[in-house]
Amino acid sequence: MAVSDEPLHRVVILVRPGLLPMELGIVHRLFGTAVDDAGRPLYSVVTCAAEPGEISTDADFTVNVPAGPEALRNADTVVVPAAVEDYGPQQRGRLSPPVRAALAQVPATARLASICTGTFVLAAAGLLAGRRATTHWKSCPELSALYPEIDVDPDVLYTDDRRVLTSAGVAAGIDLCLHMIRSDHGADVANTVARGTVVPPHREGGQAQYIDGPVPEPADDSVAAARVWALEHLGETVTLEDLARRAATSVRTLTRKFRQETGMPPMQWLGQQRLQYARRLLERTDEPVDRIAAAAGFGTGTAMRQHFREALGVSPRAYRNTFRGAG
Repeated sequence: MAVSDEPLHRVVILVRPGLLPMELGIVHRLFGTAVDDAGRPLYSVVTCAAEPGEISTDADFTVNVPAGPEALRNADTVVVPAAVEDYGPQQRGRLSPPVRAALAQVPATARLASICTGTFVLAAAGLLAGRRATTHWKSCPELSALYPEIDVDPDVLYTDDRRVLTSAGVAAGIDLCLHMIRSDHGADVANTVARGTVVPPHREGGQAQYIDGPVPEPADDSVAAARVWALEHLGETVTLEDLARRAATSVRTLTRKFRQETGMPPMQWLGQQRLQYARRLLERTDEPVDRIAAAAGFGTGTAMRQHFREALGVSPRAYRNTFRGAG
């Protein structure tokens, strides 16, 4: 990773009374432990409130927040956690005047993110119109009813739509923060942060929020063996029939069990694994795009470029330039 003399990326967390302390801690812990190869921090993390001072939480203690909304003026990323007030019935556009005034100070260039029902704050401020978003699965129907202009997806861990990001329940905030770190600095940095926090390094946003029913045992009732085999043969043509044979089941049963275990159909899961593998190769090697495309199972560089643009909005070359400065 190249060392930059630019100022640290400034992450500002806007908290409200009734804060969930875990959500505040997630942001500080993950962004606060991201460092470059020389051990220098990559982010500064600041907590602020629309009305600074002693902020109540949903626990038996308060949090002292000395910084006011002025902290948002030079934010590069703004994160809005949930608060107890989100648990009650919501009204369209409901924002306290201080919170609305605080959000008005956020630069137009800043990345915006919410954790759990913090999504309602972004929605009430009109920041999610025409975008895909999520929140805790219990609150998704209410979000969708209040804001029909938002494409609410209740079946994902997080969304990332043009630098406005939302996450599902509390733990999904971990996935969201790691996704942002990965997007900013690559897989190695995000994986190091995850290892230090002892959490999974990467869960795709498209994974289901929850599984409706017991998790299958990793034996005859699981497609784990098929997934392992697919990961070992990414560079080859893999069909549904191939996966079904490896799982010793029918295609129909395979598809049902894949949805139970991963939250998505088999071929969608396979496409995400190929994309993830190609991203790692682009970040870590100087291999030509065509060779990476073949190794990841895209076949040709043209096909991989199409997948990158659809999934990430950039070409493989631009993605590599972001993380490695390659020509």
